Parts: sequence; structure tokens; C-alpha cells
Amino acid sequence: MKKIRTMLRATLPAVIVIAGFCYIGQTANAQSTKPDTPASQDQMQQPDNQKPASETRTFAGKIVKHGNMLVLSDAEGKTTYKLDDQQKAKDFVNKEVKVTGVLDVSTGVIRVTAIDPA
Repeated sequence: MKKIRTMLRATLPAVIVIAGFCYIGQTANAQSTKPDTPASQDQMQQPDNQKPASETRTFAGKIVKHGNMLVLSDAEGKTTYKLDDQQKAKDFVNKEVKVTGVLDVSTGVIRVTAIDPA
């Protein structure tokens, strides 16, 4: 029995130290890995030339008729954006405006929040 106690007293500190290192290593590893969830993806930075789709922006230009739709033509006339709210746009046909909304880059449609005279 004395032999077992002596052996336990000699090896117990080493076992505690090893267990502590294992615990610290697991904790550090758990903190350094990020879960692949939508929340962590939303926090990723976008390149400067690519804004997130859900960002409200202001677009300047002129409301013009394009076929049977009203669109926003930018100041240089190089880009046109479809507007999801044709009713709001009707009051501003052939006028310079500022359109506030969210651009859906995949469709080129601005989800209009407001249209104001420029």
C-alpha cells in the first residue's frame, strides 16, 4: 500500500500538468476557429468595390421612360437602374432625383425607400 501511495504522489503532479496543457490547448483551439454560420459570414469584410446587397444607398440621376417601365438613368447616362416602385417614380418623370434604396446587383433593381428631387 505504501508503494502505491508513493507512486501516486510522484505521478499525480505530472498527470495534473499534462491535463492542464490538454485543457488549455482545447480552449485555445475552440476560440480560434470560427463557425461557418450566416452570422460569421455577415461579419466578413466585403471588398471596397463590392457593397453588401442589404446596404441602403442613395443614387442620383433622372427618372426616364424605358419601354413600358420607368428607370433611373445616372448622371452620365451610362447606367440605368430598374425601380421596384413605379408609383413613386411616376411623379418624377424626366426630373433629376435622388433615389434611396437597396440595389439588388443580380437583377439591377433598386428596392426604393424614397425618391426626392435633386
